[in-house]
Amino acid sequence: MEHRHPFIPYRPQRHEPGEMVRRGEEFYRIVDRRRSVRAFSPDPVPYECVAWAVRAANTAPSGAHQQPWRFVVIGDPAIKRRVREAAEVEERQNYEGGRLPQEWRTALAPLETTSDKGYLEVAPWLVVCFAEKFGLHGDGGRSRHYYVNESVGIACGLFVTALHVMGLCTLTHTPNPMAFLSEICERPANERPYILFPVGYAAPDAEVPDLSRKPLTEALVRLP
Repeated sequence: MEHRHPFIPYRPQRHEPGEMVRRGEEFYRIVDRRRSVRAFSPDPVPYECVAWAVRAANTAPSGAHQQPWRFVVIGDPAIKRRVREAAEVEERQNYEGGRLPQEWRTALAPLETTSDKGYLEVAPWLVVCFAEKFGLHGDGGRSRHYYVNESVGIACGLFVTALHVMGLCTLTHTPNPMAFLSEICERPANERPYILFPVGYAAPDAEVPDLSRKPLTEALVRLP
């Protein structure tokens, strides 16, 4: 028997051209102020803020609408310490142990990053996004997921943007390898760590690299 997903009417609001441009510019002005932060305040952040950011992430398009993501929120200080300690083990191999090739280390030099990840304990929340490599059914069966990396990447972008709109900061931290996060977060074998997000307010004395973003003339190509 053929099964069809039910369809419902969709009539998004249309705006006049000038209003569309105004809205686009306003949104750009907001997100252009976003920066990755490595100095966090320990001030508490309501869990509801994180939950709303995950709700926003959950609106992302995904291959075959399989939504192959899972967000694990960590607030327990003991677990955050375990995450920091495990992350620093891997990062010391990257920075001091020579696992990162010289070309990569040269590219990172202007950011002045090191193997010290103390902010993982300072930020009030750690959020780990896991990508579901395949689906699991109650009977033990599996289902294939499509465009997992693309789908999860878009969801994470929405998550980061939602935090910024609320006045919160984060960092897309990807210690490599990240298998320790699966163990600490007790996730099943079909999920792999994708990004680790510390979430909180920027520290009062936070500083970020003085960077410029690619100009529109380099980011956009218009074909006749």
